[in-house]
Amino acid sequence: MDRNTNGLSESEAAAEARRLIEEWADKPVRHHPTSFRDDTKPPARGDTPPVPQPDSRIVPAWAAGIAVASIGVGAGSTGLGCAAWLMFRGLSLVSVPGLERFALIVIAPFAGLAMVLTAGGAAIAKAKASSTTNVYEGSVTQKTEITNISNQRGMFSRTRNDIHG
Repeated sequence: MDRNTNGLSESEAAAEARRLIEEWADKPVRHHPTSFRDDTKPPARGDTPPVPQPDSRIVPAWAAGIAVASIGVGAGSTGLGCAAWLMFRGLSLVSVPGLERFALIVIAPFAGLAMVLTAGGAAIAKAKASSTTNVYEGSVTQKTEITNISNQRGMFSRTRNDIHG
């Protein structure tokens, strides 16, 4: 029953479409499994001896860097917390007679920071100033000429050594 669909009228085309749809609907739907579970228990001991499996994990450099940085941040925040605790404990002791201590507590951190910055700047300036670069090209020849002039007159004597290099 091969029909040419190009020459069908509308009623014939509708009948053909209905027949194709009914033919498709009568076919059974296939179900494909999406997973499989093997319920058999593995043997407790087999023929193959156990194989050593050494731990050879390698930590990437970026992970090690993050770990070190997090330790540094933790230690720094602990130090800042201790400094804040000491500062607030000192501020809680402030009274009218204790204003001298208050000024010392407030000014001391800034003075310490200024001293550290000044020392660091001086060290950097000294390190920059002391660096020299000497570039020697060619052979090096050393020529030394020593001239001895000795004069003696009576009890006075004079000796002159000239070294020309």
